[in-house]
Amino acid sequence: MTEMVYGSNPIRVTEPVLPRWWRTIDKWTLTSVFVLFGIGLLLGLAASVPLATRNGLEPFYYVQRQAFFGGIALVVMIAISMMSPAMVRRLGVMGFAVSLVALMLLPVIGTDFGKGAVRWFSLGFASVQPSEFLKPGFVIVVAWLIASAQDLNGPPGKTISFALTLVVVAFLAMQPDFGQSALIIFAWGVIYFIGGAPMTLIVVVGGVVGVAGLVFYEASEHFARRIDGFLSPDVDPRTQLGYAANAIQEGGFFGVGVGEGQVKWSLPDAHTDFIIAVAAEEYGLILVLVILALYGVIVVRSLGRLLAERDPFARLAGAGLACIFGVQAMINMGVAVRLLPAKGMTLPFVSYGGSSVIAAGITMGMLLALTRQRPRGQMSDVFRRGR
Repeated sequence: MTEMVYGSNPIRVTEPVLPRWWRTIDKWTLTSVFVLFGIGLLLGLAASVPLATRNGLEPFYYVQRQAFFGGIALVVMIAISMMSPAMVRRLGVMGFAVSLVALMLLPVIGTDFGKGAVRWFSLGFASVQPSEFLKPGFVIVVAWLIASAQDLNGPPGKTISFALTLVVVAFLAMQPDFGQSALIIFAWGVIYFIGGAPMTLIVVVGGVVGVAGLVFYEASEHFARRIDGFLSPDVDPRTQLGYAANAIQEGGFFGVGVGEGQVKWSLPDAHTDFIIAVAAEEYGLILVLVILALYGVIVVRSLGRLLAERDPFARLAGAGLACIFGVQAMINMGVAVRLLPAKGMTLPFVSYGGSSVIAAGITMGMLLALTRQRPRGQMSDVFRRGR
């Protein structure tokens, strides 16, 4: 009787978390990530054995570590991909704050491991590179600031994001880490441009970056040595670039055969920065094209899904994450084929490195969360909220 008078309370049928996640996630991107990680383990079986031999360790010591850290990265990626955009924003802001403090402490308690750049904290059993974890958090913070600036009476988010970029780049340049600095500036430029920046400002920033590059070329021997090596018409066959170039040429279309490559015995960074050279030598151009296609699928699919996104923050943050992921891969492979100067940048999910693979997992988790299919509502609802 009561229900006839007052009406019954509607029962809201909620879909379980995992089925809803599986239904809304971009399965092409998710599959591409798992395939890239599998390829990384496959290449690690070849590339890391010589390093383990030189260091007196078990042959597959580094492969086992990569599998361990990669497993953590994939679990973290899936967990983050289940978050809402608001939760992703909170995670990104907190992660950026912690990473920025760690970056500031590097000159005091960091180490260079004999590579000429203080980029790591040594924990004894492992090392941590703060700049890897800084990137996804930086993208989230900048996207939040620029999206907030579009609100009525919103904060001057564009100005604050530019100042924040200068601070981050300054600390990265102190290491020095010009590759990550360039990636941070690129990420800011992408988000700023999508957020409605005038082209004039982008051109001015590009000019400032060029002038800064000339200054660092004169002031930093580390930076100048890499630029001179890139610009030299002749490649010393005894350098990493020389070994990598020769390995790519030897591989041809189909490679020299599994386990038959020689570059892994000569390249100190065959398992990290130059792992694409191992892929090209042993498996040939075919595997390189597959790797390129997988990165292309991730970036194109993500940007395509973001075109339908109405939330400014999700659109800006997703575009920034997709672009830095793709550009990092492009830089790594560009260095190996001598299209770009040496940067010391890993190939996401393929290169060896605990910090690199876990940070890539965080980045992809955020991107998958922001590109999940969500109810869009009606256009009338958007106008109603605007009033």
